[in-house]
Amino acid sequence: MRKISSLGVILLLSLWAIFPFHDPEIWGKDPARERIEDFIQSGVEKGLNLDGPGAVAELTRAIEVDRENPLGYAFLAMAHLFLYETAFDEGEKKKCESSMLLAVEDTQSRAEKRMGKDPKNAEACFSLAISRMVKNRWEIIRKNYFRAFREAQGVWDLLEKTQELDPQNFDVYYPMGVLHYHLAQLSGIARWITSLFIASGDRERGLKEFETAYEKGRLMKDLAASSLLSAYSGYEKQPARALPLAKALKEKYPDNYNFSFALINILSDLGRFDEAGAVVREIGNEIKAGRPPYRPELWPRYQQSLGKISLDQGEYDKATEYFKQALKDTAPYNSRVRAWALVRLGMIHDARKERKQAEDYYRTALDLEGAEGSAQRAAREYLETPYSPPARKENMQGKKP
Repeated sequence: MRKISSLGVILLLSLWAIFPFHDPEIWGKDPARERIEDFIQSGVEKGLNLDGPGAVAELTRAIEVDRENPLGYAFLAMAHLFLYETAFDEGEKKKCESSMLLAVEDTQSRAEKRMGKDPKNAEACFSLAISRMVKNRWEIIRKNYFRAFREAQGVWDLLEKTQELDPQNFDVYYPMGVLHYHLAQLSGIARWITSLFIASGDRERGLKEFETAYEKGRLMKDLAASSLLSAYSGYEKQPARALPLAKALKEKYPDNYNFSFALINILSDLGRFDEAGAVVREIGNEIKAGRPPYRPELWPRYQQSLGKISLDQGEYDKATEYFKQALKDTAPYNSRVRAWALVRLGMIHDARKERKQAEDYYRTALDLEGAEGSAQRAAREYLETPYSPPARKENMQGKKP
């Protein structure tokens, strides 16, 4: 069951894909259609800048243009899911949950009605795919993994059908790329099952699909850029290729601290420690000022970033203290940060040739509830092959046992 649940990692990123439908022959110059697209674009941009309420407001305006169009409801469902997953307060989560499930129902009823009248309605097909992606993630959150698997299978079928109905919809390459790229990272029975019932993993194909969406898509462009950033800075281990993407996204969406944290990691990987430290200080100042969306709950990520820079410089004692600070907040929202702190503490012990202690940290990271993602993938990697620090001049002092 642990392997099947890894589908959550695969599909988490795809849930944040904003899938606009645009076909000149269908949309034409219809003013109402153009208004819907304008509102959706505005909602996407507000969401990427971590303005959740603003995104909901814009998507609601898209719905008000045509209340029978399922696309606006689909985006609204995704927005509420985003707010649910980023909320810190349980009461707020409950409100988002109710709104999300209602928007899913509204999407599905309208999409199915339109497809019943016209099975070749690509817009309705795409909307239905989005709603099922939201439902997939919701089932994963509730640990209903079999239902989540069924939803994922349905999503892929709908995406393929959308592409068949509208070959000029380059935005569809984004969610297809997400699936191809992340399915390729599975192993064993999980990969075999997904290849049979969803799609075969293909890392290179996934990257090319991200590139296509980035170059030719409309509203998907920055989301594709975000996935390329994640891929190149993470699994592909090509920080130099990720750097221009991180800088561009941070500049366009200054309130999205996720891009700032990503930029810190990339600069640190490249040995540009002064620049990385400057971004960390920038984040710290925002948290201290309490300017939304920055808030005290981000301090563990701040400590994590300082630890990452110290680790890459070979300052292991200093890094250890930062990571221990990041571990103190045991709230569920901090699970992934804690997982990375544990993994990096293990990396420090590996660098010091203390293999037993390193393995203990990696296993603890893997056992952490709600921490699925890149940190646990790294933990599995280092359990198999011990971490070895790169031969950088800056961290030579850290190679001492």
